[in-house]
Amino acid sequence: MRIAAGLIFAGVVSLCASGTAWSQTPAARGVTAPPVPAAALAPAKAPCSNPNALGIARVVEIDTTGGPGFGFEHFKQLDFLRDKEVVLTFDDGPWPLNTPSVLKTLAEECTTGIFFSIGKHATYYPEILKQVAAAGHTIGTHTWSHATLTNKKLTEQQRKEEIEKGFSAVKWALGASPAPFFRFPALQHPPEMVTYLGTRNIAMFSCDLDSFDFKASKPQQVIDVTMKKLDKLGKGIILMHDFHKHTAEALPELLRKLKDGGYKVVQMKAKAPVQTIAQYDDDIVKDVKLPTVSSRPVSSVVQTISE
Repeated sequence: MRIAAGLIFAGVVSLCASGTAWSQTPAARGVTAPPVPAAALAPAKAPCSNPNALGIARVVEIDTTGGPGFGFEHFKQLDFLRDKEVVLTFDDGPWPLNTPSVLKTLAEECTTGIFFSIGKHATYYPEILKQVAAAGHTIGTHTWSHATLTNKKLTEQQRKEEIEKGFSAVKWALGASPAPFFRFPALQHPPEMVTYLGTRNIAMFSCDLDSFDFKASKPQQVIDVTMKKLDKLGKGIILMHDFHKHTAEALPELLRKLKDGGYKVVQMKAKAPVQTIAQYDDDIVKDVKLPTVSSRPVSSVVQTISE
């Protein structure tokens, strides 16, 4: 196992705990996001009620200084997963019905994932994103509007805005800064933005295997593709989408197959939350006409999410 100096590993064992620019129009836009008390974002303290739960094998805490990259599809340096270990990741939420369904399934198996949220979707459904945080999952971002940042029609400044507005929107929705974890739409990484994220101390996530759930039409397709790839690789960061209904429907059986196959879930958390840029925080509120919210202190976020 190769371990880079930029990683801090906490061996905590617990049993509980598309390529074009796009963003969907919400069915019912909910833009009111009142200040959230610290207790509301804290993970549930109740013990796992499922004695046969998949659970969480260990927790890995990431120091994102310099913008490390994860996922062998694009980044080959950091191989921290042991054999039969997986990281569950979900893109494009939050979204009604589908994201809550994913949360319910994860809770039933007392396990966890990383949610890479689209900024616009976070402003549509802040209450759903708060549910993700309250359940103790890690929240990163996936740009403001799911724009493909390799698009030559975008200027360098527009690419930066897609990144920064995504973080500011998720911060607005939560009332607190998310993790400095970012995934490029379509897994397309323009070199200048890779460099930029390094200067911002934001970790980049590709994947080890893609479920291709965005191409699927039935839950069984998601399960079959994922397990076939995983059994070949033996471990990996799995890319899925909590935006898709068939992914949410596939998840209970997929987690059962992971458990039956001897796979274990690793939780990834950041050493510190992202530091958003005030200009973009202000622009989100002004341009999207969102209500102003009061953020909790950063220290409070770190404490409640890492307990």
